Amino acid sequence: MDSWPDTGPLRCYWRRMATKSESVSLDPAVLIEQLARKGRAAQRVLAAMPSDAKAAALMKAAAALCADKDAILAANAQDLAEGEARGLTGAMLDRLRLDDARLEVVAAGVEAVAQLPDPVGQVIDSSERPNGLKLSRIRVPIGLIGIIYESRPNVTADAAALCVRAGNAALLRGGSEAVHSNRAIHAALARGMAEGGVPAEAVQLMPTQDRAAVGAMLAAAGLIDMIVPRGGKGLVARVQADARVPVLAHLDGICHTYVHSAAQPDMAQAVTLNAKMRRTGICGAMETLLVDASYPAAPALLANLIDAGCELRGDARAQAIDSRIKPAADNDWDMEYLEAVLSVAVVDGIDQALSHIARHSSAHTDAIITADDAVAEQFLNEVDSAIVMHNASSQFADGGEFGLGAEIGIATGRLHARGPVALEGLTTYKWQVRGSGQARP
Repeated sequence: MDSWPDTGPLRCYWRRMATKSESVSLDPAVLIEQLARKGRAAQRVLAAMPSDAKAAALMKAAAALCADKDAILAANAQDLAEGEARGLTGAMLDRLRLDDARLEVVAAGVEAVAQLPDPVGQVIDSSERPNGLKLSRIRVPIGLIGIIYESRPNVTADAAALCVRAGNAALLRGGSEAVHSNRAIHAALARGMAEGGVPAEAVQLMPTQDRAAVGAMLAAAGLIDMIVPRGGKGLVARVQADARVPVLAHLDGICHTYVHSAAQPDMAQAVTLNAKMRRTGICGAMETLLVDASYPAAPALLANLIDAGCELRGDARAQAIDSRIKPAADNDWDMEYLEAVLSVAVVDGIDQALSHIARHSSAHTDAIITADDAVAEQFLNEVDSAIVMHNASSQFADGGEFGLGAEIGIATGRLHARGPVALEGLTTYKWQVRGSGQARP
């Protein structure tokens, strides 16, 4: 197990968490069982809390984040310094970095979740059978959700808020690169929610960075109800390969933008520049640009990106448009760069664009820019990705931008939930059957 934090308040906080009811085990399997049983007990209390009480507790948690701003930013500065010393990439450091503005956004995200309609108890549908039985499907919490994530300390707050609002307990395991930030954020959240009556064990942060504890989480069938991995390919692949618990996967974002021959040049330049360069280190950033061979303003489109500091790697036809484009290797078409690097291919019409996307997309977010509504509809209907866009930047692939509040991730699979996973994605349902003495013949 790693050492406790050095700083006073956090050191005291983690000692209290470790000794509150029983000592933390050094054995990963025993540790996970201890945490999971506490979480499940807390979830039963949380599930019975009125919606207004959960919302009020989250508002207190958001206020605690603001009140603890100095401690959180100091912890983040420690993570950044250690990350730079370890040689983290610029994209990783950007994901890790917090400042006043970003922390305000994190707190505002918690407030936004508190103000969202509570999905728990919603009636999905209802019917009455000929024999008089009345059937309803009702949204209910999933239970205890394990969240394994890397880099982004804001996930600590987003995941906690979403789980609590939907009546779930959460067991969080953040990456070692953000360990100090995660602990500081969790300390503030735990204090605020406890003031609002949410059991402390409803949101637990793993007290160790031992990788064996991740394996124990993945094996905890019957204790943890669902695992959400949020990170790079290696993390997600390991979770999917080893989990004995249902997994809601957030895979890499190999996002495409196709500039059709009928695209408006000013729009195409503005949208592609934003899709790539607004923030290069997020999963919704464009990683491949497809340019129609008949698009008349291709030189200006590509020069706009290069002049903004983006390195382009293209096929032979793309290189012929601008000599500054480097040759693309075979693996560039399947690369999530998360930095100012972009693959560019020239395609002959919508069918070739669709074929390229089907072969190389990670089913996260793909977009088309065109003034031809018929072509746009074909693209929207035929691209099999979680999010498909027309005339918009792929950087809008975000739960907050979709009006869902914070998100726990963008699911790229096809079962249970797809796209930005927010409150509804963190619920399941049960059948309620109301009778008047019916017996089955």
